[in-house]
Amino acid sequence: MQQLDSSNKIGRDGEEAAARWIEARGWIILERNCRLPSGEIDILACDSCGCLVVIEVKTRRGKQFGSPFEAVDRRKQQRLAAAALEYMAEHNVDMPLRFDVAAVFPERNAFRVELLHNAFECEEP
Repeated sequence: MQQLDSSNKIGRDGEEAAARWIEARGWIILERNCRLPSGEIDILACDSCGCLVVIEVKTRRGKQFGSPFEAVDRRKQQRLAAAALEYMAEHNVDMPLRFDVAAVFPERNAFRVELLHNAFECEEP
């Protein structure tokens, strides 16, 4: 149980670091931990170009479990795409849609954030 609590805290801290990183670039965060029937979106933001950006945050202490970018597999991509389309329909959003993945690495007393733009394409259902 201790390991799970520690992992959850690192995940929450990593998501907070990613949100600060995104806001520092002038993006506007619309939602965090947006829960929809088709899935959860870690961060929904509007970037400086007017795109709706779905950001999946993956925090890793090291590379023993592989790259955070590789952790967003096809199944996860499909759930994120379904959730994004559901969100857009519910909120009547008409803007370009992009999917990014934020890899967050704890380092000493800070976090390093790497963002992969256009991590995958949305496949229409």
